[in-house]
Order: sequence, then structure tokens, then C-alpha cells
Amino acid sequence: MVMKNYPPEFKADAVALYESRPEATIRSVADDLGINPETLRNWVRAAGASRPRGRRTQEPARPPAPLEAENAAPRKKVRELEEEREILRKAAKYFAGGDALVNRFQFVADHQRRYGVKRLCTILGVARSSFYYWCQTAADRAARQAADARPAARIQAVHHEPDGTYGAPRITAELRERCGEAVNHKRVARIMRASGIEGVRLRRRHRTTLADPAAAKAPDLIGRDFTADRPNTKYVGDITCLPLDGGKFCYLATVIDLASRRLAGWAIADHMRADLVTDALAAAVRTRGSLAGSIMHTGHGSQYASRAFAEACRSAGVQRSMSAVGSSADNALAESFNATFKRETLQGRKSRPTEREARLDAFRWLHRHNTRRRHSSLGRRSPIAFENALHPTPTTLAPAA
Repeated sequence: MVMKNYPPEFKADAVALYESRPEATIRSVADDLGINPETLRNWVRAAGASRPRGRRTQEPARPPAPLEAENAAPRKKVRELEEEREILRKAAKYFAGGDALVNRFQFVADHQRRYGVKRLCTILGVARSSFYYWCQTAADRAARQAADARPAARIQAVHHEPDGTYGAPRITAELRERCGEAVNHKRVARIMRASGIEGVRLRRRHRTTLADPAAAKAPDLIGRDFTADRPNTKYVGDITCLPLDGGKFCYLATVIDLASRRLAGWAIADHMRADLVTDALAAAVRTRGSLAGSIMHTGHGSQYASRAFAEACRSAGVQRSMSAVGSSADNALAESFNATFKRETLQGRKSRPTEREARLDAFRWLHRHNTRRRHSSLGRRSPIAFENALHPTPTTLAPAA
């Protein structure tokens, strides 16, 4: 082959042409110029313009490596959140009824292959060890359910006979007498709960004021006259319970002005010690500035008969008054207040889920009672509106708990 001599200008232009056409290959450029591809490749290498062999297609510009790494973490977090939302949306269908914990376990069991046990337990707030224990005891639960099937039918039959009024103790006795079964009342209660069988029972009144026979008594200065000529002269106090889920309680102590029906002081606690009523009285002192010369009428509960409450009244300049033992009529206004409070805060519920919810419900209702709730005895005005009409300077209720 005859070698050609190419001038430096031709070589430089050939390399420049190759560089200006990103989509072209060395062969295609060489063919256009009528030169050997290897010759052009040597010129490109000598000029330091190395290019990959073959066709070079234009690729979209990629972000710098540090920026791409920086964006990777947020994108991963977004994907995780979207997946978590999908999991919760699916899990919501499992929580329509029944045991919430068992529903969570069942959801994990049904979706563990796709999402993994660890991730599902974390999102649903259950312990993996509890889930694995639930899986291990599945056979035992199934056997117990099968063993409970026959007693459940007999319990249902006994329950229906007395118009569905029998509870676990009476049904247990009926089964023992009628069928001669040595059945345990706890098992009967468990089967009834699982089958949704309930007996009719009267709601037991939760006593909050227990009289102390050894405590010093105060005379009755009210005499069932629950009126007053002006505010800050006569008060009534009482304690009521706030039922919580699981059979727990917290307690509300109140101090109510008989003239304006204003709740001058109140306190909430998880106990019924004397501190509860002394805190309510202290809140009333803060609200009024002074209770000197006023009467405080209460029941004979041990809290109100305690030395701590007597000392608190003496320090505040308050005269103590007590109703007759066991007579709700002698403290009827406080009893009526408690009944209204429970009816309007519970609204048909038997209890509140947590103490925090009970406190917040009480906080809202008690303040609303003073500022907005209209009373027929006050000309359909709220307690504070009634007091403001009596005094040119408005009064405000300080926090009383």
C-alpha cells in the first residue's frame, strides 16, 4: 500500500471533525475523508482526544456524583414512606373489630413474605417475640376453640331462657345444676366474651365520699337552702369519679358558688386523698382572691372531715358546713352538678380511654360551664356573665387545678 503524506493542517482538521461529531465513529469519519481508519485513530491518540471505539451516542448529562449521592437518601426515604402508607392502608381492613393485637399479628402473618416480619412489627407497634409466640401457640388456640364449641352452645341456650339476663355466675350455676358439669366460672366468662354474650346488670354506683365515724363533724349551716344573696358567700363541694377504660378511675373535686353557680375551684387526681379537696379549695382562693367569711358546705366524706381540709378552711377563713350522713339531698346542688358533668362529657360512653383524655374533656367542659353554659336560675346567663352583671369590673376564672 502506498503511504500518503498528509500535511499537519489536514491532520488537525480531521481530528477536529471527529471531535465535533459525537455521534460519529472513527470509521465513518475516515470514510468521509478517504483515509484509513487506523491512520485517523493514530492522529486522534497523538492529539490526546481519546474516544471509545464504536458508535458514541449522546447521553443525558448526569449530575455530579456528590449531588447524586445526596439525593439518594431522600428518594429512599420517600419510597419507604410510600410503602409504609400502603402497609397501614392494608392493615386498616384488619382492625374493623375483635382483638386489636390479634388483628395485628394476623396481618403480619399474611404479609410477612412481602414486607418482612421486622418491618411490619415496627410499623404496627408490636414486638417480634410476641408475634412469634402467637404463631407457635396457634395450634393450642385452635384446640381450645374446638373444645369451647360445645359449651358455647349450651351457654347460649341457658342465656336465652331467662330473657338474656343471666351473666357468667348464674350461667355457671345453671350448668352445674342442670348438666352436672364441673365447669369453671372463669371459663364460662371467657366463652361468653368470645361469643359476644352479655348479661344484664345494674351499673354499680362508685362511692367517692366515705364517712369517717371518728372524724370531727361540722354543723349544717345550709339546711338545704342552695341559694345566696351575693357571690363568694356560700359554696358547696363534692367529689365525683371519672371512669377510665380497664376499670380505672380518676377523681374530680369541685367548689361551686351558690349565688352564681360558678365553679370557683376544682382539682383532678388519680386518688381520693385529702390533697384532692384541699387543692380544689386552694384553686377557689386563687380565683376569688379571698374566701374569708364564706361557708363551705360538703358531705361527710373522710376527705372533707380530715384535719388537712379543716386546717385549709381555717387558713382561708372559711366556715365548714356538713350535710347529714348518707343524705344526697343535703348536698343536692353538687350532686346535680356531677350528674350533668358526667352526662355531657361521657355522652353515652361508659368510660374514657386514658386519663389524659378525661382531664382534657373535664378541662374544656368545666371552663365552658363558667363562661358559656346558660343556667335557668341565672336568667339563662352563664355564671361569669351573671357575676359581671352584678359588678362593673369583669372577673376572670384563674386555672383551678
